[in-house]
Amino acid sequence: MSNQDETPEYRLRKELPDEVPVAPAADDAAEKPAEPALTGRQRMVQGLWPPRVSRAQLIVALLLFGLGFGLAVQVASNSDSGNALRGARQEDLVRILDELDDRSQRLEDEKQGLEKQQQELENSSDQAEEARKQTVEKEKQLGILAGTVAAQGPGITMTIADTKGTVEADMLLDAIQELRAAGAEAIQVNGVRVVADTFLTDSGKSVSVDGNKINTPFRFKVIGNPQDLEPALNIPGGVVQTLEKEQATVTVERSDKIVVDALRAAKQPDYARSSGQ
Repeated sequence: MSNQDETPEYRLRKELPDEVPVAPAADDAAEKPAEPALTGRQRMVQGLWPPRVSRAQLIVALLLFGLGFGLAVQVASNSDSGNALRGARQEDLVRILDELDDRSQRLEDEKQGLEKQQQELENSSDQAEEARKQTVEKEKQLGILAGTVAAQGPGITMTIADTKGTVEADMLLDAIQELRAAGAEAIQVNGVRVVADTFLTDSGKSVSVDGNKINTPFRFKVIGNPQDLEPALNIPGGVVQTLEKEQATVTVERSDKIVVDALRAAKQPDYARSSGQ
């Protein structure tokens, strides 16, 4: 036995079976048939089907479908109306135009009627307001004349001092009449309002106005134009000269503001009535 046969490496090789050569692996591409290449349309179909739709996309699609359906119905309706008019006869078109003109005229007449009613209401309201204002103003004027309301304005104050007791009622009445003739609008004598039916009487050594006894000095508060009232009292042979002959002292003062605040109770006539009733 040689030394080579006694080495461990050599013994191990002898004990192992002979190596079997590995057969080459069969080509998979040769066993499986080659798949045909996909076209562009087939790839698009595979991408679209089966569809992958979210809830938001579905809602948007439904809304768009509803909008398209409504537009289609509207277009169809307008087309039907237009087709109906295009297919109408000339006589029908003329009749339709006449009806439209008549309707427009009726609407215009109704508009004018409403505008006229509005104007009448506004005018009547303005007239009623103006009549109310005039009534209030007339009431004030009549109240001044009747002595039922106070009054103020320019005028004079006449004071008669009768130390001798010689001034009588008729002299004071002449003074009132002279003042009225000169344009006096309101007169007050010692706190008594002078009105149309005022009467004066002698009461011993004094004078009574409408039953109210007044004493000297007699003070007249008169509202009117001072430039007319004062000269009327001072005319020759007038009120001032007559009273001075009776040894009375008369003073007349002009003023821009005279207040006549003595009032008379409103008196209801027993027989007279307004002719408007």
